Amino acid sequence: MIRCVRLWTGDDQNSHFEEGVIDLEPGADGDFLSDKVSVTSTSFQETAAGGVLAWHTAPVRQLVVTLSGTLEFEMRSGRQFRLAPGDILLAEDTVGGGHTWKLIDEQPWRRVYIVLAPDVAVPFKPAHFGEASGEKG
Repeated sequence: MIRCVRLWTGDDQNSHFEEGVIDLEPGADGDFLSDKVSVTSTSFQETAAGGVLAWHTAPVRQLVVTLSGTLEFEMRSGRQFRLAPGDILLAEDTVGGGHTWKLIDEQPWRRVYIVLAPDVAVPFKPAHFGEASGEKG
């Protein structure tokens, strides 16, 4: 399974998160795969070790795939989560109070931004199923 953290804006206009996975189904040759997800663009970015970004929202609904670097994200509620290489962020908090992040290891944050097509479904599956593991949406 591929770890994924979903960020969204709640009714309180603050960012919230829940942990989960990208839902994969058995496929050919013993692989596991998702349905195709329509996107509008892909770009790459690198932030030097020690980087931080103050309160902000996602500019668009997007997937962010971490290639290197370990980050700590914080919500205005004080709740935090970490992303490590191989993790995916589903950023849907395009309005409201936003979130902040900082790099917490000595690696640069190398990532791929995948801007989602309007209204496309993402195969995100929450991990909690009724238990507290992050926040519910």
